[in-house]
Amino acid sequence: MACGMVVEKERRVDLGKRGETHRMRICLRCIILIHKSYPRDYTTNITSAIISKLQRQLHLQPSHPLGILRTLIENHFSSFSHFSDVSPLVTPAKNFDDLSFPADHPGRSVTDSYYINKDLMLRTHTSAHEVETFAKGERQWLLTADVYRRDEIDASHYPVFHQMEGAAIFGADANSMKELEEKNAYLVNYLKSTNIIIEDVPHLSASNPVQSAHDPHHAETVAHNLKLSLNSLILALFGGRKDEPLRVRWIEAYFPFTSPSYEVEVFFNGKWLEILGSGVVLQSTLERANVPNSIGWAFGLGLERIAMILFGIPDIRLFWSEDPRFLSQFLPGKITNFKPYSRYPPCYKDLSFWLPENGLHENDFCDMVRDTAGDIVEDVQLIDSFTHPKTDRKSQCYRINYRSMDNSLSNDQANEIHAGVVSRLKESFGVEIR
Repeated sequence: MACGMVVEKERRVDLGKRGETHRMRICLRCIILIHKSYPRDYTTNITSAIISKLQRQLHLQPSHPLGILRTLIENHFSSFSHFSDVSPLVTPAKNFDDLSFPADHPGRSVTDSYYINKDLMLRTHTSAHEVETFAKGERQWLLTADVYRRDEIDASHYPVFHQMEGAAIFGADANSMKELEEKNAYLVNYLKSTNIIIEDVPHLSASNPVQSAHDPHHAETVAHNLKLSLNSLILALFGGRKDEPLRVRWIEAYFPFTSPSYEVEVFFNGKWLEILGSGVVLQSTLERANVPNSIGWAFGLGLERIAMILFGIPDIRLFWSEDPRFLSQFLPGKITNFKPYSRYPPCYKDLSFWLPENGLHENDFCDMVRDTAGDIVEDVQLIDSFTHPKTDRKSQCYRINYRSMDNSLSNDQANEIHAGVVSRLKESFGVEIR
């Protein structure tokens, strides 16, 4: 190892490919990410399972559902600049402070985000690149990237997922607003000619206010353009059937980096589905980017969330599969319905333990399970919590469902993997198994 630091004993870790395990030597003082060494400190919590995903870049693969979806959206916003190969390593200032996140926002915590050290982390959203992209002089752009958050384990949550950030800024003057109003009128007429029903909310309201730095008329015009632009995108992705209109509804929302803010839902296959978040960019963000006399909008959407809907993919782990039975089903530029191949039986294992005195955060437990067992874990559920009436000791019981997406998992194999999880739990957190 190039850093020449002290190295702890080798440990077997799963790297998420077909249940294989590998031996890694882990440096106690530094960490190697994308061929570069970084110092560890008290905040370091990135795991080997996460490190193994850093260079996969699923959104750049043209025949992968995420790559197909990215291309379709980029084609819709063809006049925008497109960025899709940006390092996931950012400073906490870039990830939070530049976007006006409050100092006590839970996303800053090591239980919610992955830190390399106190000065460097894995981005938790593509908005982390807003200031630097605006500062480059880009006025209309899309940025697609992998993002990282510590989270629960189930069929719709994964610690690595992919987002697309879209943004547009305009001159905050009468002539620019007049041009934007003309664009809005064109989009209104276009959408009237399609089979779409839109349930809207006011562009501005007391509960979703204009920023003090903005002219209310300008903010309304920009918010209207945002809604029209995204309505046309949603129509392009989900389509309006002749016998049934596409239904879209807008909902007031709150985000630290926009105001007014909105979420968008689509009625698809009999239920309302949240698609994206958006709003008028905080003026402080544009000021940090040194973009004066401007006003703009931004949106962020999760590619996995939309791809699971459009392609009918039931489990988020499948996006990481290298099985040809999955990958061969998709072609560039086409949305096709996923056809499940053999479903292998689950293997449940319960794990009960007394909590250590300082407690154990659920995200820490889930991260340990995933780092030890990899994508063999389908979901983790807390099924029991107990406090001893005499000793006041607290106990928890988690049910871990082991199931491979690609091959059958025997009970003996599951037992071996589970034994590794139990051993790692005791080693890492000092718990007492019940």
